[in-house]
Amino acid sequence: MDELAFLPAHELARMLRRKQVSAVELLQLYLGRIDRLGRAINAVVVVDAERALLRARAADAALAQGQSWGPLHGVPMTVKESFNVSGLPTTFGHPAYRDNRASSNAVTVQRLLDAGAVIFGKTNVPVSLADWQSFNPVYGTTHNPWDLSRTPGGSSGGSAAALAAGLTALELGSDIGASIRNPAHYCGVWGHKPSWGVVPQAGHELTSRESADSFDIAVAGPLARSAHDLSLAMDILASPLEAMTPLGRVPLAWCDRGTPPQRCRVAVIYDDAEAEVDDSVQAALRALVAFLRHQGVVVTEDARPVDSAEAHAVYIHLMRAATGSHYDDAAYGVALARQRDHEPGDRSYPARLFRGNTSSHRDWVQTDELRYRLRRQWAAFFEQHDLLICPVATTPAFLQNQQGERWERMIPVNGHTQPSTDALFWAGYPAIVGLPATAVPLGLSPQGLPVGAQIVGPVFADPDCLRFARWLEREYRAFVPPPSWQAAGGPAV
Repeated sequence: MDELAFLPAHELARMLRRKQVSAVELLQLYLGRIDRLGRAINAVVVVDAERALLRARAADAALAQGQSWGPLHGVPMTVKESFNVSGLPTTFGHPAYRDNRASSNAVTVQRLLDAGAVIFGKTNVPVSLADWQSFNPVYGTTHNPWDLSRTPGGSSGGSAAALAAGLTALELGSDIGASIRNPAHYCGVWGHKPSWGVVPQAGHELTSRESADSFDIAVAGPLARSAHDLSLAMDILASPLEAMTPLGRVPLAWCDRGTPPQRCRVAVIYDDAEAEVDDSVQAALRALVAFLRHQGVVVTEDARPVDSAEAHAVYIHLMRAATGSHYDDAAYGVALARQRDHEPGDRSYPARLFRGNTSSHRDWVQTDELRYRLRRQWAAFFEQHDLLICPVATTPAFLQNQQGERWERMIPVNGHTQPSTDALFWAGYPAIVGLPATAVPLGLSPQGLPVGAQIVGPVFADPDCLRFARWLEREYRAFVPPPSWQAAGGPAV
């Protein structure tokens, strides 16, 4: 049965419909793997076995009577710890919230349940979802199944690690700083950051807030072992299709050009002065470009949609203004004191962080005006190009390092080191203007670590990104499990 653990969710759903396997059997498969192997990576940190088994039995009984709950009928899956699941803890990694149990489901969780999913647990995150490593005082550290000494990414690190290790069939994550895309890249799976506003955020918060959708960079979206699963999940998560606006949620139509992948006009970026990209990542992108050209795809390598330095500055400032706006008085006071330690012209990450955290409304409005200019420039770019492909991060997964501040943790790039926070440039490139981006695996680095890229499209053009990703999965690279996890015995710890 262990070979079923690595199948895509849509194939498992088909097997369930054909009664080739039962929901109970699949659930017990994943629960068994977590029990035998899960401690090595510590990805699934909350298990709800009893309720899940009741639901799996009900799913099998319904199917025996010819009833279908939806496209995920009986499929076992987990969700990121930060999404509310009724009766389960939501802590965001904070010990003070260890006993905080949700009284209702997040909108996204309810949509997955309504589609027939069997949600049996939750996956690990960093504290406050604020790291590209997934460790916290409540649940401990999650490890990358490709190399247990390395990070699986963050903040949806538990999500990607569980998928890669065959511990779950599908995952729900969130993304403000590549928190879906980065773990997908580090763990060799797929992830989709939707256009901002199309997937509701309600129920993805530590404490109840009416303004859950007001983080107009943050999104919720799926991670999976297949681009086809991303499309299936988006059909569920974004239905009914609507977008968040200043007037609330309004009906929406996808921007779907329907262009066949081979006829797409694709721009590619390998590197940038704002965040130098390791040769191992650039090599994977160049190999992809060779494949695309062989397939007849028109590829441009010298087109840039926006000024990189401006895009980086706007992203960091507005993201940190958004996160800082929810600080309590004590945390805000600390940020204000640390902001005063930096000169106004200081472009270092900590200077930008604390300036953003303590931004005035006037500063925010002026910076947001620059974002409107970036939006126009991106729109003009997509009149000449259908898609942009670029790095997700500057390197493959780096060694676990929990010492000091994020910007003090150095990672090797092309023979020297750079702060791990430099890679946030690639996170913000599409995110600051709400564009969709699909993370796809491209291969392995010389060290045997996964390397991926992100496919970026115009706003609300999620179907175009996902269609191209499905084509790449079919024609270029499908999911490859970490070798030591394919066997029932699992990795050596």
